[in-house]
Amino acid sequence: MSEQVILFDGVCKLCNASVNFIIRHDPKVYFRFAALQSEFARRILRHNDISTENFESLVLVENDIVFLKSTAALKIARELNGLWPVFYVLIFLPIPIRDFFYNLVARYRYRIFGRKNTCMIPGKDMMKRFIE
Repeated sequence: MSEQVILFDGVCKLCNASVNFIIRHDPKVYFRFAALQSEFARRILRHNDISTENFESLVLVENDIVFLKSTAALKIARELNGLWPVFYVLIFLPIPIRDFFYNLVARYRYRIFGRKNTCMIPGKDMMKRFIE
């Protein structure tokens, strides 16, 4: 099984909570993580002609293919334990419909959940899951 990388907004409290949630529900250690603000993430974004200025999307890099927004979220859910893979059926909805709701949450996430001054720093036990 190849490594999958999730790029997330490192200063967004909702995004950080989502990373912690994914880690708890990923016992196979399928995913690794990098903040969108990192140089690693910037290289991936630039290579795929994605803006490095506005972090409005969760990004999943799976087998060198980049997935954004609701598609990324659903592909992540598919790999988690518990009932979360059930949500993958939503992949059959048209992307504009799925991304409408994704964009709505993304637009207001700082107002609703807050923002940190710095990116999340993982504990020693989680460092291997993060790419600097």
